[in-house]
Amino acid sequence: MTLVWLLLALVVAPPQAARGDAFEELDLFRPGRSMAAADFTVAGLTGQPLRLRDFKGNVVLLNFWATWCPPCKEEMPSMERLYRRYKDKEFTILALSIDSSGAAPVGAFVKKLGLTFPIGLDTKMTVANQYAVRGLPSTFLIDRKGTIAAVAIGPRDWDGKAAHAAIESLLR
Repeated sequence: MTLVWLLLALVVAPPQAARGDAFEELDLFRPGRSMAAADFTVAGLTGQPLRLRDFKGNVVLLNFWATWCPPCKEEMPSMERLYRRYKDKEFTILALSIDSSGAAPVGAFVKKLGLTFPIGLDTKMTVANQYAVRGLPSTFLIDRKGTIAAVAIGPRDWDGKAAHAAIESLLR
């Protein structure tokens, strides 16, 4: 099953409340079928490779974004607060920039916002295409088993009560 199916299902499937109100409150799409998150390796902003498989057993918030995307900039501070709150509890954020201009503008953006979570460079949109990303920001919540638990297209408040409840339910 491809991730294109997942995005098509966003349009035709009703929201699911199986995990409770937090996922609904955040307006997250929950796939009806178990779907493994595709593994990837990208260059990290620090020069080290960034691999999804290195975070196996953790809850991962995989975010696709760009420096030129105003909604991406809007949600980044709340993502940083979420990361700081849960980073010691087997949770991480992997934020993949699709900026084609490389590390310099991404690094300046990250420094300006004081972001500390891992940043990857997907300059050719290889991973974004694997995940059928069609809008920014796009976020995939991946559970400990490596399954896509929920998807958000567009910005969210990742540091509110609903986001905390959603992450905590995945950490259990």
